[in-house]
Amino acid sequence: MKLKGMGNMMNKNDEIIVDIVDQGHTGEGIGKVENYPLFIDFTLPGEKIMTKVLKTNKNYGFGKIMEILEESEKRVIPPCPYYYRCGGCNVMHSSYEGQLEFKRKRVKDSLERIGKINDVLVDETIGMEEPWRYRNKVQIPLSRVNGKLVAGFYARRSHRIVDIEACLVQHEDGDKVLSMLRAWADEFMVSTYQNDLTVDPKGILRHLMVRKGFRTGDLMVVLVVTSKDVPHVDVLLERLKALVGFCSLVLNINAKDTNMVLGDEDVILYGEGYIRDYIGEYLFKISPHSFFQVNPRQTEAMYNKALEYADLMGDEVVFDAYCGAGTISLFLSKKAKKVYGIEIVPDAIADARENALLNHVDNVEFIVGKSEEVILDLINRGIKADVVVVDPPRKGCELSLLEAIREIAPEKVVYVSCDPGTLARDLGILESFGFKTKKVTPIDNFPQSFHVETVVLMSRVER
Repeated sequence: MKLKGMGNMMNKNDEIIVDIVDQGHTGEGIGKVENYPLFIDFTLPGEKIMTKVLKTNKNYGFGKIMEILEESEKRVIPPCPYYYRCGGCNVMHSSYEGQLEFKRKRVKDSLERIGKINDVLVDETIGMEEPWRYRNKVQIPLSRVNGKLVAGFYARRSHRIVDIEACLVQHEDGDKVLSMLRAWADEFMVSTYQNDLTVDPKGILRHLMVRKGFRTGDLMVVLVVTSKDVPHVDVLLERLKALVGFCSLVLNINAKDTNMVLGDEDVILYGEGYIRDYIGEYLFKISPHSFFQVNPRQTEAMYNKALEYADLMGDEVVFDAYCGAGTISLFLSKKAKKVYGIEIVPDAIADARENALLNHVDNVEFIVGKSEEVILDLINRGIKADVVVVDPPRKGCELSLLEAIREIAPEKVVYVSCDPGTLARDLGILESFGFKTKKVTPIDNFPQSFHVETVVLMSRVER
């Protein structure tokens, strides 16, 4: 392929020396060859490397690291033996300080490039003292390859499972459960839905899910299976009972040809089918289907930042759009007059109402429906919000919701985001609607990966 502006040809399998000058949004290094970008995994800004060209397109290409000629001071040796094969983590080859800097820059660049917001300070990323073993939930796909049970995470850009024995970002109990499951499944040759990258509709095991209460110690094991008839599951149950905190075993039935992990039906084999855990002072009931942040320590920091930005005095009405199981709503309730939590998923609202009762919170009302429609209905009922909080999924807010926020014109908008790109897009729209971005704080809920949460304060501009 002849590259524009280059005197020489760059072809697949060429080996060239490249300076790494930046990072892409998933943490990969970006090298420039006469202004032509090459994306190269496991490299860091400031490095000079020998790369092998894997693919070239008109405007960019991809390379593979062959040799590091000059190493970044932020490079570290990943402690995980599976890191370079497993797709679960992306930036473990960087020091933790480097990871936090990368995430701040990712948020800042998105605001400037996508949202055209150049006049706001992006705070330093709030990180963890110990950025390991932080996940309270793990989902592990299961398969058999050449007859052997394979359990782990998918390789990068692949549906090939990397077999693992331990994961350094999940709670240690997840490793213990996986070890028990592996021994049991091989002892009784329990079949799997995936086999050698093919699918067997008669295979039984699909995924292992483990949920752990960090403060309560509760441990729930969920087997995602194609049938209620799991051979010798009673043996597995007896072995799981040896684990401290084990309180529930659930079969989740998923016989569909789908990439969704969980099916709709749960069969509780032991316990009550849920665990409990705290975020801050609030206790939550967590079922297999509950949306609950996977890093409870950083979630508390994130919600406290949202509460700080809302700056409630006790007489405000708050709308919490995309409220999920009501976690942010409960945090806001302790300083608000009234909180209306809105969520389109009925099961999430059921969880939210139960969590409010569990914590004896009576100034929160949870409503099922599309946020924009419910908000307009509340307006028609004469209810106006002083503060609107949004915590949307990765795709960001619906335009109709942003238009509804323009309609009610609250004094403040607090935006909690899990994707800098859609965050920047939505902030740009809200700025065009008469709001101003005031404060931005990235929070590292997912150490060793490229993901970053962000809390933003916007204020209404007087016109």
